[in-house]
Amino acid sequence: MTDTNRETLRTTFGQDAELYDQCRPTYPPQLFTDLATLADLGPRSRVLEIGCGTGQATLPLAQLGCDVVAMDLSPDMAAIARRNLAQFPNVTVVAAAFEDWQPSDGTFDAILSATAFHWLDPEVRMIKAADLLRPGGSLGIVSTHHIAGGTNAFFADAQRCYERFDPTTPPGMRLTTDDENPEETAEFERSARFGPVEFRRYEWQQTYTSPEYLNLLMTYSGNRGMAPQTRNGLFACISHLIDDVYNGAITKQYRTRLAIAHKTQ
Repeated sequence: MTDTNRETLRTTFGQDAELYDQCRPTYPPQLFTDLATLADLGPRSRVLEIGCGTGQATLPLAQLGCDVVAMDLSPDMAAIARRNLAQFPNVTVVAAAFEDWQPSDGTFDAILSATAFHWLDPEVRMIKAADLLRPGGSLGIVSTHHIAGGTNAFFADAQRCYERFDPTTPPGMRLTTDDENPEETAEFERSARFGPVEFRRYEWQQTYTSPEYLNLLMTYSGNRGMAPQTRNGLFACISHLIDDVYNGAITKQYRTRLAIAHKTQ
């Protein structure tokens, strides 16, 4: 992804923050149980969350009793996160770009970024995260992957909709059970600031009607960035499949992955 594309696409999420809040799924509860153990988190632990969105991953951290600084690039996202987390005085929500932000006090016990770390400047993100952590502090990166499972045949059919309406779509793509990303481990290693990376994986499903699925698609940067005529044709094709071929609902198989490492220097 070029710097220009990344800067453009990462701003699309805040264009309809209410829709994002309504449609984006939360994260498996076991992830936060494991995170608390692996990062030794508890009441009063200082946590920085990068790319908090509307607070889907912030809420479990707040419920653990952590003192959380939750940051998002979008002021609209940050405003909804403040609303969603209003009952937690241990959470501060900041509207800022991570690359530009400077904390006013001290280091953090842990930094978490849930489905957002890849949007940060790769020249900055790992080194700055290490600088903001105390010695031995943890950096946790959460990614969510759409994998084979659920209504597999629908997603093969939907791929043909993408190929028809979006010429940039690579032909013949099909879902697999693979979520490996060697570059993620390599980035920790290249920084020379962290110890070995540990991984935890969580599989789950969610079922969508056609309106629910189209709303979800509108929270993805690639779809928001399409020309309206292209997107309208694509969405009509997908809606027809769900309603007329798949009896009004489809199930999507997810795998959420936590990568976590401790600062060594």
